[in-house]
Amino acid sequence: MEVLRRSSVFAVEVLDVFDRSLTEKELVSQSKALCRDYILSRLNQNGLGWSRTELNLSPSNATLAEVSLVLLCLGDELEYIQPSLYRNVARQLNISVAMENMVSDAFIGVATEIFSTGITWGKVVSMYAVAAALAVDCVRQGYPATVHILVDSLGQFVRKFLVPWLKRRGGWAEITKCVVKKDLSPEHHWLSSIIESLKYFLTTMYVYIMKEL
Repeated sequence: MEVLRRSSVFAVEVLDVFDRSLTEKELVSQSKALCRDYILSRLNQNGLGWSRTELNLSPSNATLAEVSLVLLCLGDELEYIQPSLYRNVARQLNISVAMENMVSDAFIGVATEIFSTGITWGKVVSMYAVAAALAVDCVRQGYPATVHILVDSLGQFVRKFLVPWLKRRGGWAEITKCVVKKDLSPEHHWLSSIIESLKYFLTTMYVYIMKEL
């Protein structure tokens, strides 16, 4: 009994490190930190050479770092399946990255469409991929300040629509269940989520482009 009791206490302490109170503020802060990390990865991937300092990245705890790694892994898989959807997103949406409000509104609109029929981890990753793709467009076209607007917009969206869902799942740590820890290879249910996300993304692209005509 003593062994079981100690094991239970240890388990609670481990969970407490990452999701202790699961307040709205903490979840939004974590979401924005993950967004900055995702954007930094994509900027560097595209040869745009940003640093952690430019994105105001602070050191992550071990669990958040693992979540970030998993999020990037799943994002890689998503973008590999349909690369054209996550390139030149601003042009696909027919928006000017010189107008911060337009970029923010377009991102919120795309995110709203992605989650219009429910929330899945696949759709969450899709939202991050869109934010990062828009960030790449902004920096490439000479508007790096808009990157911070995108991070804030994602935080606002999470606060308004995703916080209750994240709380029910115990926070961000649950996304690590989407991969096989050994090699971060996506599992079958993740691939299903990708297909669903892409379907709504395509719909969103059409809706936004048509609005501008």
